[in-house]
Amino acid sequence: MQLTYRFRLYPTKEQEQKLLFTLDKCRFVYNKLLEGLNKQKKINKNELQHYILNIKEENKEINNIYSKVLQYENYRLFSNLRSLSRLKKNGKKIGKLRFKGKDWFKTFVYNQSGFKLTNIGKRCQILKLSKIGNILIRCHRNINGKIKQVTIKKEASGKWFASITAENKEEITKTRNNKQIGFDLGILNYIYDSDGNHFDNPKYLNESLKKLAKAQKKLAKKKKSSKNRNKQRLKAAIIYEKITNKRNDFLNKLSRYYINNYSLIAVENLNIKGLIKLSYNSKNIMDASWSRFIQMLEYKAERAGVQIAKIEPKGTTQTCSNCGTEVHKELWNRIHKCNNCKLEINRDYNSAKEILKRALIRQDLSEFKPMEIKPLLIHEQAGL
Repeated sequence: MQLTYRFRLYPTKEQEQKLLFTLDKCRFVYNKLLEGLNKQKKINKNELQHYILNIKEENKEINNIYSKVLQYENYRLFSNLRSLSRLKKNGKKIGKLRFKGKDWFKTFVYNQSGFKLTNIGKRCQILKLSKIGNILIRCHRNINGKIKQVTIKKEASGKWFASITAENKEEITKTRNNKQIGFDLGILNYIYDSDGNHFDNPKYLNESLKKLAKAQKKLAKKKKSSKNRNKQRLKAAIIYEKITNKRNDFLNKLSRYYINNYSLIAVENLNIKGLIKLSYNSKNIMDASWSRFIQMLEYKAERAGVQIAKIEPKGTTQTCSNCGTEVHKELWNRIHKCNNCKLEINRDYNSAKEILKRALIRQDLSEFKPMEIKPLLIHEQAGL
């Protein structure tokens, strides 16, 4: 099992210049490799890997970058190529790989070697990166297992983070908890579960919308490429970052609550992209981050031995969870009233009970099967 831990870095000004230099040269090498790939009549990964030596000969300053960091850019290029290929097989319209501009490239990777983590206190450590130096890092969690990879990322706010991927041979055991739960995801109530509990949607974007709009308006008035524009861009980025941090904190605590207290969690298999395109409420749907929440449930469930069942959402709102009768409701009807069995409850509560009911009926849930998911690092690479 691979686990990825994300920690804040605190580089000095000199170290930050080296980090920025490494980031820019990795972007340069990636673009050169892409240029070489476009010239190949037959795609050859090994030949392109060897081309890095020619790039280093032509640009001597690249010798100041750790060699495996540059080699990883070849892996990144072919990883992006495979992602495009998968999208094409799924019937999506795709274009060619693009060259990376300065603001599009935010990470570089130390793979297998070139790094060392040293403890110097309770929460403060030193991360040694080859050709860069010893950088102060705040590790708020213990890293279990052998470190395989370190990804350095610069956020839009100017902060630096290290995502440390460690390999752990920990065996997954099924949780002893036998409680089962189903829940309905929504905008008014973020979650309404089959036990009758519900959690309000905090709507962090709406909370900071005026402040964000003011910052963006000031940014739009600044002259392009000026220092004042860059200062204002950082202010807007910090507001965005605070919204994201609040949302992630809420989602982490909520997902942890359900993982700790239930052995089976039934959720809707929502087509969120489709909902965003068709709904007039797309801003609140995106702010809710349902995909992010389900992703958190999945990777936490893998370690805890908890089952996640994804259920087809069609008809869960219109079906009575008690007798199975179809009860038509418009969006503004918040109460479920069944004329057949006289059940009268909140519509989201009824939906949550129906989702759990469908999950228990499914035959493939009779035996525990651990979820197989990729480490978060892969998602970061795909987003580049």
